[in-house]
Amino acid sequence: MAMSGGVDSSVAAALLKEQGYDVIGVTLKLWENEEELKATRTCCSIEDVMDARIVASKIDIPFYVFNFKDKFKKSVIDYFVKSYVNGLTPNPCIACNRFIKFDALIRRADEMGIDYIATGHYAKREVIGGEYALLKGDDPTKDQGYVLYNMTQKTLARTLFPLGKYKKEEVRKMAEERGLIVARKPDSQEICFIPDNNYGAFIEKYAPDKVKPGNILDVKGNILGKHSGMHNFTIGQRRGLKQGFGKRMYVVGKNPNTGDVIIGEEKDLYREEIIAEDINFITPSLVKFPMEVKAKSRYSQREADATIFEGENNTIIVRFKEPQRAPTPGQAVVFYLDNIILGGGTIKG
Repeated sequence: MAMSGGVDSSVAAALLKEQGYDVIGVTLKLWENEEELKATRTCCSIEDVMDARIVASKIDIPFYVFNFKDKFKKSVIDYFVKSYVNGLTPNPCIACNRFIKFDALIRRADEMGIDYIATGHYAKREVIGGEYALLKGDDPTKDQGYVLYNMTQKTLARTLFPLGKYKKEEVRKMAEERGLIVARKPDSQEICFIPDNNYGAFIEKYAPDKVKPGNILDVKGNILGKHSGMHNFTIGQRRGLKQGFGKRMYVVGKNPNTGDVIIGEEKDLYREEIIAEDINFITPSLVKFPMEVKAKSRYSQREADATIFEGENNTIIVRFKEPQRAPTPGQAVVFYLDNIILGGGTIKG
């Protein structure tokens, strides 16, 4: 059981134990700056490790800490920094799920002779037509399929989701009933390795030689000013544009070849069509092109009607029925069929 020190994974571990599973709790040591972690309460902090250990003791299961720092640095932090300095806006939680929780952790389970891994995600798995399918959990406020779209038949076969049929408040109530110290612990919101949420400062400290200044342009190509690095901007951003324009302006594009940041009005943010690459379909037998789906191009957006088509060079073209605000290269676009998470890809443009 992957235990983050939060209420979800703690209750999931307790439920599995009560269902008769032989459960081993593990927390992943991912980030190397101990001093920063001591000063914060983000996911993966020293305090979270202690909370997970206390819960494991309370429900009487063995507990271990696995050191995945090197893997996390290579697969998540380096990817995050490289993406930002190249003009993209990555989602490190998706990379962590893909390469750490559902890759490295399963390999470790294999080494230990363990049958399943389990997480506290609000999701379900079912067998449809002889293949595993990933489904939304019953809590409509917790769509975690967006960050799990890279799961495969192999990883789904080995993964349990004990919380799929519960709502968040039910989980907190179960934690209180079992006397778990994390029952009312707030959910972590920040990226675990950037506790102050200042992406720009982190990237400048982590890779100062990669940060390069450039021009700020309008949509017609006129130079309006200078910036200190594309990593300080993301599509849809309004704050931080220091120049006075007499009207609200937003970041509407970035050119990684020239280092230019392009700004425009709200209307310039909307797109009807996007191209996605690095595609993964969880249940391939359900996919037939062209295909009408629901799609999300940002975690916080609502699902929207779209049609997906096969593109060139293993890409997918996503054509929305209504224009979508600020689809962003580097972010994920995820496809749904009713309550099934079909899969998704990385927005290319």
